Amino acid sequence: MLDICVDPKNPLRNLSFPPIPYVCYTKEEAEKGGNKDLEQKLMNNIPQGITTKYPIIFIENTKNLGFAGGNNIGIRYALAKNDFDSIILLNNDTVINRNTISNLVSAKLKLGEKAIYGGRIFYYSDPEKIWYDGGKLKEWKCRTGHFNIGKYKHEIKDIPETKEVDYITFCCVLIPKIIIENIGLIDESYFMFFEDVDYSYIVRKSGYKLYHISNVNLWHKVSASVGEELHKYLNYLGTISRVKFIIKRLPPLKKITSFISVLSSKKNIMILLKYPLKRWN
Repeated sequence: MLDICVDPKNPLRNLSFPPIPYVCYTKEEAEKGGNKDLEQKLMNNIPQGITTKYPIIFIENTKNLGFAGGNNIGIRYALAKNDFDSIILLNNDTVINRNTISNLVSAKLKLGEKAIYGGRIFYYSDPEKIWYDGGKLKEWKCRTGHFNIGKYKHEIKDIPETKEVDYITFCCVLIPKIIIENIGLIDESYFMFFEDVDYSYIVRKSGYKLYHISNVNLWHKVSASVGEELHKYLNYLGTISRVKFIIKRLPPLKKITSFISVLSSKKNIMILLKYPLKRWN
């Protein structure tokens, strides 16, 4: 196991490391379930006044595995320990309130484990402005979107606390263990973008539900603007992942109509021409 090299005398250390015991595993150690004896020892040494009874677990990767690859390591760690009933994935560029997780868990307890769950996400830079209020997928064109994006909370009326949606962003999602065991992990062929659409699609096609819970609130540090080169790269990744999803998941006729939609954009054509054909699968 590794230690995290931070000077314990640094006066700002407590901002990054609250007084909660922690352990740092390598990828290989984590995927074997870590060290249960050590974790139990740490649990017995939680300082008084700390609400959690569990140590913090860090997992170090030696390279960037993408969104799916990175999260899958954490999921494999949990599966190896086999002491949970649900996984919650949460982006590190989000802020939650004290009710976010409890409301998510309460929804799962009420509606059951044969579904995955997400919540309403606001812009961190504009806390009343909605970024995500459920996901929609137009399969005939393979286009995705967020309900109520750009609208303010006070503009939304008569929204049910619970509604079924086409996909849930994995910026914040609760996935019960039974679904992970039946469907598997996140598809790592998507380095970035569409991995959540892909998983949600499989969940729906497997007979499970996707519930958006409007009283589960969090705030996402979405970039208001990015540099030109980064913008191009994100477009590149998004287009590639979209095409992968079309090839992997959609039925023949929808493949045709979706490819027509993709190829209607000159920008998409240029991206596809540059991308090595051998990497489509």
